Formats: sequence, structure tokens, C-alpha cells
Amino acid sequence: MATAQRSKSRTDHPRSQRRSGIIGCSDEAIQLTQMISLCAATDASILIQGESGCGKEVVTRELHELSDRCDQNFVGINCAAIPAQLLESELFGHKKGAFSGAIADRVGRFQLADKGTLFLDEIGDMPLELQAKLLRVLEERVVVPLGASVGIEIDVRIIAATHQDLEGMVERGEFREDLYHRLNVIPIAIPPLRERRADIPEFCHHFAAQYSDKRNLSFTAETMRLLSRYDWPGNVREVANLIKRLSVLSPTDTVDLYELPDAFLPKKLRALRDEAESGLTINARHERSDENTAARCDDEDKVVDLGYPAQRAEEIITEPRAGVRSATEVERIVRLSESMDKIPEGGIEAKTLLHEIENNLIRVALDQSDGNVSQAAKLLSLGRTTLIQKLDKQRFG
Repeated sequence: MATAQRSKSRTDHPRSQRRSGIIGCSDEAIQLTQMISLCAATDASILIQGESGCGKEVVTRELHELSDRCDQNFVGINCAAIPAQLLESELFGHKKGAFSGAIADRVGRFQLADKGTLFLDEIGDMPLELQAKLLRVLEERVVVPLGASVGIEIDVRIIAATHQDLEGMVERGEFREDLYHRLNVIPIAIPPLRERRADIPEFCHHFAAQYSDKRNLSFTAETMRLLSRYDWPGNVREVANLIKRLSVLSPTDTVDLYELPDAFLPKKLRALRDEAESGLTINARHERSDENTAARCDDEDKVVDLGYPAQRAEEIITEPRAGVRSATEVERIVRLSESMDKIPEGGIEAKTLLHEIENNLIRVALDQSDGNVSQAAKLLSLGRTTLIQKLDKQRFG
């Protein structure tokens, strides 16, 4: 009856209309949100497993906020952060004089979470001898503080989390099998960020809005492509830390990874950026002798049709191909335009002429820099992003 009454009150509670705290549009994020909605109302124990930084505490708080206990305490404890000799007292409490240093009664986390939710983070790090005492509390719903002779009844919803393989630990005798089954009534697995890359842009924009303060931090399209390809070994926590760093240190409101010092970026992200940049090296990656080539960064990058087999700048100058203006011819066109004091009666196609000059200058700069876009942009005194945009729009030949 009490459960039915709680369920009724929850339906009318304003939090039932709240926006989900789970970020992401991927299938995995949607499935996770649906799973949370399905099991939030139950009092059954939940075991959340996932890599460090993937958002286990966020999921736990979402479960609490959507539960019938949302108006009661949410109490968490990290089992890996507290010495084994103190963890029992932290969980169950103690009476004055129970041990050396116990100068006053202490209420444990179980009592603090009464009628609410107790979050046991990193449960895999709990000592075996304490696991047996925890199991007894979960079975009897009674906690006995250290030094006490009388137990205290508790009504607590348990959510445990770990980044470890508890099933493997059970097989190795490192975790009690009976406690594992008691906790694992409803399992929730959070996939790492590298397995739901569609969510990465949303996390980046979310944290940019959260940490940017008065700045309107945004990202270039290529930067977001690189961030989406990075594996994020630290998962969501690493995204939050990086975006917070960039919100302070980025020289402009639009983040461009190619304009940032190496020290700002994780080593593997720097390597990914450098690899992508070398991927723009046309001659090295797309040299073909039997057909026209296309230069691409990777699968997602735009195609630049060169209109001729890749070759060195000096080859272009000495052996111009049909339909391709050499650097010498570009100079001739420029000189011709400078010497003009009158437009011919038939007129000229200025737009086409200027377009050809720009195309050839870009071609020569790319060949001179072995296709490295950043170096070519410097030769032309253009921004790297500007040059990429021109390459996207222009077709040579």
C-alpha cells in the first residue's frame, strides 16, 4: 500500500516532468535513458558498471531523482577512497568508546540515507571481510553501529557502481558471489564514450556552455571531427576537463586544434591532429600515375580534385599539362594585368582570370609545401581554415 501511495505521488511530482540529465543522442544514450526510466521507481538494488569517468554517478543521481525517494537524502560513499579500517565506521556508524579515537557517537551513511538512496561507488574495492557485513545489512535491513548492542532498522535503496569486472573477481575469489548477486538485481552497463561517438559533440557543446562563463565558445568543423575521432580514455570526465581548460586558455572563442599549443592537448589527441594534418599532404597520400587524384584527409574530409597526377612544383613549372597553368604562366598573367591601361573592346572575364590566379597560387603553395595545408597557408598569408574552405570550393584543371 505504501509503495502504491508513493507511486501515485511520484506521478504528480514536478520532477516527473524534468528534463533528463543524460546527455547524448546515440542509440546507446537513448537505451540508457529508457533503462533508467524503467527501473527508477523500483526499490531493487542496481549495479552500474562502466569505465572510470563514463558517468556512473550521473546515472545514479538520475535514478534517485526519478524515484519515489527523490525528496529524501541521496548519500554517496567511495569505497576505494576510505581506508579499510575506517570504512566500516563510515558505513554503519559507531558509538562513543567503540575504539581508540571514538570520542563521540557517529551516524553512519546507512542511517543518513534512511528513506533515501545510498550510492556505494567503487564497490569492487571493498575488503572481503566488510563485504560479509554489508551482505547481512542488505538481507536483514538492520544496521548495528560499532560498539552498539542494538540494531537500527533502515529503509534504503542501494545503488552500487564499479569500473571493475565483478564477475571475474567472483571467479578469482576476490569478491563474494552472494553479495554480487544481491547487488546485481538490475544491471546497468554504461558504454565508454569511444563506443558512442555520436554523443561527443553534444558533450563538448554542453561543457562549453557550462564553463565558458561570458564567452560563447564554439568549435571549427574540423576540430569537432577530430574530437569525435579521439578515443577519450578518460571518457566524459576527460571531455569536461579538456573543455574547461580550453574555455580558459583558448586564444579565440572558436576553438581550432591546429592553432593551439601542444601543451593544451592530450598526447594522443595531438597525434591524431598531426596525423590528420599529414593526411592533407596530397603528394604523399594520393599519388597516382594513371588517373586524376583526389586529396582527402580521411573518410569524413572533403575531396579536392587536383585535375592532374600529383607531382612536384618544379615539374609543373617546367612541364605544364594541358589545361593547367604553370607558375610562370601565372606570373605572365599578373604582369599582363599590371601593364593594361585599357580594357580590350571584347572585354575580359575578370572573375575567371582572378579565380585562375588564385587556383594556381594555391596549387604552387601546396606543391612547394609537399601538400601540407598549414605550411601552404603560411606561404599564402592565409588562415589555415580559410585555405581549407577555398580547397573545398575550388576545383582545379
